[in-house]
Amino acid sequence: MFLVKARCTCGPHQPFQAVAIERRELGPTDVLIDIAYAGICHTDIHYAHDQKKGKTSFPLVPGHEIAGVVAAVGSKVTKFKVGDRAGMGVMCRSCQNCEHCRKGLEQYCTGKRVLTYNSIDYDGKLTYGGYSEKIVADENFVIRVPETIPLANAAPMFCAGITVYSPLRHWKAGPGKRVAILGFGGLGHLGVQIAKAMGAHVTVLDLSLAKQEDGYRLGADEYRATTDPGFFAEFTSAFDILISTVPANLDMDKYLSLLALDGVFVNISSSQDKPLSVTTANLLMNRRSISGTRSGGIAETQEMIDFCAKHGVMAQVEIVGADQIEECFERIGRGDVRFRFVIDGKSISGGPDGPLIGELANASA
Repeated sequence: MFLVKARCTCGPHQPFQAVAIERRELGPTDVLIDIAYAGICHTDIHYAHDQKKGKTSFPLVPGHEIAGVVAAVGSKVTKFKVGDRAGMGVMCRSCQNCEHCRKGLEQYCTGKRVLTYNSIDYDGKLTYGGYSEKIVADENFVIRVPETIPLANAAPMFCAGITVYSPLRHWKAGPGKRVAILGFGGLGHLGVQIAKAMGAHVTVLDLSLAKQEDGYRLGADEYRATTDPGFFAEFTSAFDILISTVPANLDMDKYLSLLALDGVFVNISSSQDKPLSVTTANLLMNRRSISGTRSGGIAETQEMIDFCAKHGVMAQVEIVGADQIEECFERIGRGDVRFRFVIDGKSISGGPDGPLIGELANASA
């Protein structure tokens, strides 16, 4: 084991503080990544504030949108060498043996899927995420970052990017398809770019037109406010694919009415606090479907970042320091970010030393 600097929170709504965390020594197939940037995902807020009601293990080191440079490799590593640009997303391990893993669908692993943070690893220890200066990971869960995408812009793509890419690819967004992206934030702004690059006709649906200029700049063909009178009547049966990125509960019947024949409503948010409710007749109309999706497998994530590099797609980011994490959480709650915060790794590696995280855990026990 060796120690690295990190930032953690010790309880719901508690401030982040500097700590030292343990990283395992490199195994034969491990790589060590010097973290250059870590995206701040809405999921980080859910766990930091324990909005999942007891699902958070404190002290918590969030961060599953990671981009950096390989600093060392294990003896049997074949995919990476020292100096390579590398990224990590939501997962750091899976069983690799179940039917889904063998198909490259590790996100649906039926054995043991280990998340990059707030998860129990195969060694029985809690995982700590990217709000840190270094991370050790199995090479099979590390992604090569193309040279044409700056590391700061790449980091959010390993969660936000793949989470929108996977359903767009699965439901075959492309020429002749009409895609609606509901919510124009961290996920939505990437969904617009990716769907457009796939060749689809893309419409942004948001509560207001405040980000309309950005929407058109990033490739939207149309940008509409769902609060406008007559919107739902005008767009009845208008879309083949509707990707919902919004965490709020929706009037599902209204949004299902927007789907054309064989249209699909794809929910990619896990934040709704009430069960979905829908009139069954609305599903029968136009043979509509409601679906959901987890992020994406490792091979698909590599495919995503390569596709985005080819088409000039990348996350739009605001770079912040580690001392600004709580401020960023507050601004995300107000929708005051265009479009993703990323923490500069130098603000952690060059920041203050802190106590070993285990000491904090013992103190709070």
